[in-house]
Parts: sequence; structure tokens; C-alpha cells
Amino acid sequence: MLHLLSLHYTAPEQEAEPFVRDHVSYLERHHKDGTFLVSGQTVPTSIGGVIIARGSDRAAIEQIAAQDPFVLNGVAEYTMTTITPGRVHPDLSPLLRTDR
Repeated sequence: MLHLLSLHYTAPEQEAEPFVRDHVSYLERHHKDGTFLVSGQTVPTSIGGVIIARGSDRAAIEQIAAQDPFVLNGVAEYTMTTITPGRVHPDLSPLLRTDR
């Protein structure tokens, strides 16, 4: 399964600035371990950001989202939509495997 995590600021974007370095480290850690496939800011950036994560256990992804420094410091929150891919471009199939 894939999980679309939408990050929304709950405080003015400027209040998140002190936590950006830790947030980036958090993203890098989960990209490196293969959980996060894509992450990026929304346009406009004042809304937040989006992550596409993979994993068969939604509860585990919820736990990971709860550990984001933005969430821990009360400046943002996530909403999550779980997706069971029905059709996938052949070039992406190996990358989207969730049976890890």
C-alpha cells in the first residue's frame, strides 16, 4: 500500500522555521530507509507539504508521521490517505513494492 501524507501548518509558517533542519533530517532518514518515496513542499509553500510513503502497515506510517519535528513542536499536522495501487507505470512497479 501507499500512503499520501498531507502536511498542513497549524501555525504561521514562520513559527516552523526553527524546526526546518530537524524536519529535513527526518525526511532524509525515512527516504534512506525506503519508507518515503517522494516528498516536497506545496505551492504555495504556506500550505505545507506532501509525502508519498510505502508500507503495508498504516499504523506504522501514522507513528512515523507523529515523529515529524513539525508535529512534535505543534506547528503542523498530517492527514493521511491510504492507496491500494490499481494501475502502475511499469517503470515504477519495482519502486512501489510494499512487501518489504
